[in-house]
Amino acid sequence: MDAQLDIVFAALSDATRRRILSMLLEDDMAVTDVAEPFDISLAAISKHLAVLTSAGLISQEKRGRVKWCKLEPDALRDASTWMKAFGQMDAIDLDAFEKFLDQELSE
Repeated sequence: MDAQLDIVFAALSDATRRRILSMLLEDDMAVTDVAEPFDISLAAISKHLAVLTSAGLISQEKRGRVKWCKLEPDALRDASTWMKAFGQMDAIDLDAFEKFLDQELSE
């Protein structure tokens, strides 16, 4: 399980891949539609999609001449379970911490 978690977290470590996953939350998308909002080549998008597919976060299938991407939400189950274990700790008030740091640094 640790190796699979490493693969999933490595895939999630890239902002472009996280954005692609967010886009696929809405519906299945053709690869060209996935690539449209990004200012990178179709080849680069294909590499990102390959990483997501290898991690099991998405699946790809060819329908006619078009390759479609589909989110596989169950792939995040183990990662989510692992992260929930840390939810037992008290939440940090980041706004209060930021104010504290501002005060300390300005003195």
